[in-house]
Amino acid sequence: MSWTDAPPASAGPIEKVLYEVKKTIVGQDNLLERLIVALLARGHILVEGVPGLAKTLAVKSLAEAIGGDFHRVQFTPDLVPADIIGTRIYNQRTGEFQVQLGPVFTNLLLADEINRAPAKVQSALLETMQERQVTIGRETHKLPSPFLVMATQNPIENEGVYPLPEAQVDRFMMKVVVGYPSVTEEFVVVERALARAAAIQSIIDPEILTGLQEEVDRVYVDPSLIEFAVNLSHATRDPARVGLTDLARYVTFGASPRSSISLVLAARALAYIRGREYVVPEDLGDLALDVLRHRLVLSYEALSDEVTADLIIAKILANMTFPEPAGRTR
Repeated sequence: MSWTDAPPASAGPIEKVLYEVKKTIVGQDNLLERLIVALLARGHILVEGVPGLAKTLAVKSLAEAIGGDFHRVQFTPDLVPADIIGTRIYNQRTGEFQVQLGPVFTNLLLADEINRAPAKVQSALLETMQERQVTIGRETHKLPSPFLVMATQNPIENEGVYPLPEAQVDRFMMKVVVGYPSVTEEFVVVERALARAAAIQSIIDPEILTGLQEEVDRVYVDPSLIEFAVNLSHATRDPARVGLTDLARYVTFGASPRSSISLVLAARALAYIRGREYVVPEDLGDLALDVLRHRLVLSYEALSDEVTADLIIAKILANMTFPEPAGRTR
């Protein structure tokens, strides 16, 4: 997907949001598209990439374009759960405890370098991501809508980090790997750094975004595509199902049932972005790596043979037959 300086007159709200974000972001089209998919599908996203790739700027620019609130939390080893979700504070004047809400009460939350905080802090996000609420003391507080958590982690750091537990990783709808920009893109990045930063205008508001989410809910998914998503998840647990018995020794645990749900929900959002009222097999195929890669637990043999989750998923997809759903004619 490529973008020019100005959207056409016929562009929809999502296209206009992406055009607006591209005023400050060079390249990263895949990341931006996945962020929009996560927003429309009510999911969360984990981004892995080395520092300096505009991950923070992408989320901040997107928040400005949708007119939502944006908070960033820099995860560090001395962070405590109250720093994330909030706490109760004693008011000496009234003699009562008052609740002070934390930065998680926002529309877009950037959990920067999430693997630098201990497990107790990481787990503080579990309730917010799954239930979209926070419990402080005996009170439960609903989070704003829409709500998206984008967490980043640095793949080159191995000291002073706390790997995310599988239960939390599974809460992320997608994991996107961000690479370096091309020479041309990096030239534009440097060129823009020499000028005043472009102002991002609010194209829509959270209420309109909620309406777009409801439109995505009406996108048709053929049962054959649901069956394909389920079979794909099962194949990661038992590669022999698709004739890849040799891969079994590389996978300790396959993708959970949540992966099948996430793949179908994300495919609906991607189909909507692409201007369709129905999902096609290509939508599932384009999102399979992002939805599944972080859900596979590989064996030590896979690490020693340098076999990655992406390679396993790609081989499984190559050995599966994509359906031809009736939805193509809708």
